[in-house]
Amino acid sequence: MIQYKRIQFKIIKTMILVSALFVVTWTPSFVQSFLVNIRAEVRLSEAGFYATVFLGFLYVCINPFIYATNFDPVTQALRRLRYSRVCAEKGR
Repeated sequence: MIQYKRIQFKIIKTMILVSALFVVTWTPSFVQSFLVNIRAEVRLSEAGFYATVFLGFLYVCINPFIYATNFDPVTQALRRLRYSRVCAEKGR
């Protein structure tokens, strides 16, 4: 029962992290798109536009790593890969 609670807590923590990152990274793009669609006088510069797009793509790139590092089988495989790379560099 304790193991089940630990797994459940880990899943909830992961989902909160993923949701928070989604809000932080995609909100600027959504706000910018909304302002453009209602023909607001507020406009972002070209650099600002690309910054909002970059934030959205950053979330897409980070998301798989969040899931991968929060589940034990994947974490163990990543540790083995890292260890084998270090050993290969040292010539072991």
